[in-house]
Amino acid sequence: MPTLDQQTRKNVFLRNAANIVSILGVLPLSILFAEHGYEYLLPLIVYNNIMDDLDGVLARKLNIRSKFGAMLDNVCDAISHPIFVFVIGMHFFQQANGSAMGSVCMAGGLLATVAIILRSVSRLDPASPAGAGSPTNELIRHILFVIVLSQIFKFAPEPFLIVVFVMHAVTMLVPFRMPYLIRSLTKSAFAIGLVNGALALAWLVPYAAPVIAALFIGAYFLSFVTGGLHWLKSVDAKTLPQHS
Repeated sequence: MPTLDQQTRKNVFLRNAANIVSILGVLPLSILFAEHGYEYLLPLIVYNNIMDDLDGVLARKLNIRSKFGAMLDNVCDAISHPIFVFVIGMHFFQQANGSAMGSVCMAGGLLATVAIILRSVSRLDPASPAGAGSPTNELIRHILFVIVLSQIFKFAPEPFLIVVFVMHAVTMLVPFRMPYLIRSLTKSAFAIGLVNGALALAWLVPYAAPVIAALFIGAYFLSFVTGGLHWLKSVDAKTLPQHS
């Protein structure tokens, strides 16, 4: 029979299981700063996405959701996602040997990093719009797709990364909801597992990557357009003169 001390330690562990997972999702990213660390970028993106989703699943399943846990998850995203963007920007800047494309890619990465920080800070404000804009990990997923597809089809990823950086710098801060993002629509643990399985499949199976990328990126643009149009209509309705 477990002692009182053992039971206390077990209870403390269970209450903090989701928080531990959040932290473990960030710690291995230090590998990226080692020599040749960029080689581990894709598996670390997949790993980080899995851990980022797993903490939420655990919090719901164990009924241990808390304000502190939500804030910690937000802080972990504010650390891990800028790391990915910074490492990618620096990698292509160094590869370009000072060319304009490398400099623009680095600048786009810095812009996206600023947007990530602004979004993360705004989420700490209880008055901020709930569910507005695209999540920061949506940016990281699209980066994964661009790099994987560039390896399959042998094209330079820098121009596409610049587009991804700039687009997400905008969509992370828009004041409206983006309703059809695939990950945002998945609520059950099984569905979340399928999403993460799809990301791992896109990384490991070249033939699957274009289809999975098209689904995620297509849902992203559909969400941006439909959400933006709905928001513009609501703004117009508020500004129209009221007639008695």
